[in-house]
Amino acid sequence: MTQLTNTNSQFTPTDHKYVHLDAKNVPIIVGSTMKVVELITSVYAYGWSPEELHFQYPHLSMSQIHSALAYYWEHKAEIDADMERREEYAAKMQKEAGESPVSKRLRAQGLIK
Repeated sequence: MTQLTNTNSQFTPTDHKYVHLDAKNVPIIVGSTMKVVELITSVYAYGWSPEELHFQYPHLSMSQIHSALAYYWEHKAEIDADMERREEYAAKMQKEAGESPVSKRLRAQGLIK
């Protein structure tokens, strides 16, 4: 059974039963290591419903999922800004890394554009 509470003093409770803040003030789903922003990214990327989120993340209960979704809607601006920062960081890292050797070979063979 999934542990739904965390007695670790490094976490700060929120108004949402299944969401707490870690030492860096990042909202985490209680009883897991999943960040609320990671769950929300799945909603936006794939259009997943709460039921599909539960299917994809069976370690989360429906209560945890709904609590995280409610937390998101009450903190939408800051979580959306976090997602934007993550996207910008990923784009920057991709640009800095350049094209992979595999991509270069496939492009040279005309297998990708």
